[in-house]
Amino acid sequence: MRLLRSTDLALRVLMRLAVAGDTTPTTREVAEAMDVPYTHAAKVVADLQHRGLLTARRGRGGGLALTEQGRGASVGGLVRALEGEGDVVDCDGAATTAPCPLRSDCRLRGALRRAQEAFYASLDPLTVADLTADPTGPLLLGVPRVRS
Repeated sequence: MRLLRSTDLALRVLMRLAVAGDTTPTTREVAEAMDVPYTHAAKVVADLQHRGLLTARRGRGGGLALTEQGRGASVGGLVRALEGEGDVVDCDGAATTAPCPLRSDCRLRGALRRAQEAFYASLDPLTVADLTADPTGPLLLGVPRVRS
């Protein structure tokens, strides 16, 4: 299974904020540290703020901060919410012009759905705080910006 780029970025933003301590980095600073376009980071930050996982204050002394809800959020629950509902495969043909002719009697869809749920279930016990425990937390603070 492959995560959407926005889901990956959302998890990395939450992890970065979890180790920020008393500092409140701006969206632009987080985007630069993650080496992603500001517009992508801003969209993800707005979504995370809407979900109550972080706070964002504008102006002098503003910045981003992780909420207690964000710190204790289940990674599995976050990934489910950020990825949205849907099957791993497009049996109904939403992305193409025709549905799969095997969809009524195919076992693949069910097997992939069970595998997807097992993937999420393995992430359910983990929290954002767990992801930033040593040795990851200190590494997040010292990650140099990578130029491609």
